[in-house]
Amino acid sequence: MHIVHETADRRERAVLVGLKLQNQDEAIWEMAFEELQGLVETAGAEVISEVVQSRVQPDSTSYVGRGKLEELKAVVETLDIDLVVFDGELSPKHVRNLEYALPCRVLDRTQVILDIFAMRAKTREGKLQVELAQLNYMLPRLTGRGAEMSRLGGGIGTRGPGETKLETDRRHIRGRLLELSRQLDEVRRHRDLHRQRRKKQEVPVVAFVGYTNAGKSTLMRAVVERHGSGNREVAEGRNRLFDTLDTTTRKVDLPDGKASIFSDTVGFIQQLPHSLVKAFRSTLEETAEADVIVHVVDAAHPNYDVQMATVYQVLGELKVLDRPILTVFNKIDRVEGTWFGNDPTSTATVRVSALKGDGLDVMMDKVLELVGDRHLLVQAIVPYRAAALLAQVHREGNVLEEEHREEGTYIRAEVPQKLADELHPHLLVEAREVAAESSKETKKLYFDLTDTGDESTLH
Repeated sequence: MHIVHETADRRERAVLVGLKLQNQDEAIWEMAFEELQGLVETAGAEVISEVVQSRVQPDSTSYVGRGKLEELKAVVETLDIDLVVFDGELSPKHVRNLEYALPCRVLDRTQVILDIFAMRAKTREGKLQVELAQLNYMLPRLTGRGAEMSRLGGGIGTRGPGETKLETDRRHIRGRLLELSRQLDEVRRHRDLHRQRRKKQEVPVVAFVGYTNAGKSTLMRAVVERHGSGNREVAEGRNRLFDTLDTTTRKVDLPDGKASIFSDTVGFIQQLPHSLVKAFRSTLEETAEADVIVHVVDAAHPNYDVQMATVYQVLGELKVLDRPILTVFNKIDRVEGTWFGNDPTSTATVRVSALKGDGLDVMMDKVLELVGDRHLLVQAIVPYRAAALLAQVHREGNVLEEEHREEGTYIRAEVPQKLADELHPHLLVEAREVAAESSKETKKLYFDLTDTGDESTLH
């Protein structure tokens, strides 16, 4: 566990405050409140007590009711509490009134998550993204946090890339936000260049997504060790929330030998702050640009279905639910019997144990199956004047036959859909789609073109 700023040689002592709204699902609320404890402990504090209240809606003045606030104050004084953490996002008015009423620091769920992100960000882009989110969160709350803004490194919610900016005024923060946005635009342009190069070369991209702590990093490491090429170093996955913030991309050879890019992204969680989703846009863009999405699910979690719904909600916001989705039920070594979860939203499902390596080959075959839909089998005569197009076929496709004829170069090749469209004027006959099984018994969609007739043949 990461131990942070200590007072009198001890960890910060925290009390959690939960507000159960009457229209909330009981199981979902309990799961989110349990996650809050995990977040606070991950940030380095010790959870001493919990205070819960049921209401129709949050109190407009102090989030919880007046009586509950008095009870909370007594708990803080009796148990020598350093920190009170609320399960929802507090308004500037809530923060101001709560800090006035309670003899300790007050944080909300968003600040704790931001603090964890500040600890975990390692790359320049990650640090810029965290600082941007921190300052965007702070800006409207400066009025109610005057005393707090003067503290540096005082514990959870006050550290990170932007901690030296906490005492600055709004004008300075707005200037810093502009500068951060400019620097992030530079990083994103650089990332876009790499992405465009991969697109041009038709290298398929496979993005790992999932709830935080579902085992994405462990699965990524197992895949790269078994099928990776080039740099095989991947951070070891650990059993902690938000272990991965900065996107990790590695070259991986698919079962048919073709190269692909695998990308590990930040984990999702209930009530993930909108400011973080916005700040980590470039990281999530790896998912938006992916050809196949691998949804990693912790099959051993008692509320795995709720976690799946949260992931799909974010994927819907990213507008990527139309992509092929492979659901990977991970940690099956912790599940009794032959349980196999159901995911009607996905294209296919598999069971794996990333830790033990079980089911990885089946998963890779499924990935190949979904990626393989991109390639088509064509037969065409490319005119000699179109030498650049022929060179592109050799560069991006898999040439099976080639013969120089009087009218041009005859080719029979597997090519990406986009290249097949460019070859259309030179096809020997009009093509139509058929489904077939490749030699590796994985489904592939392609055109079967012949120069002897108009009928296509199913191989």
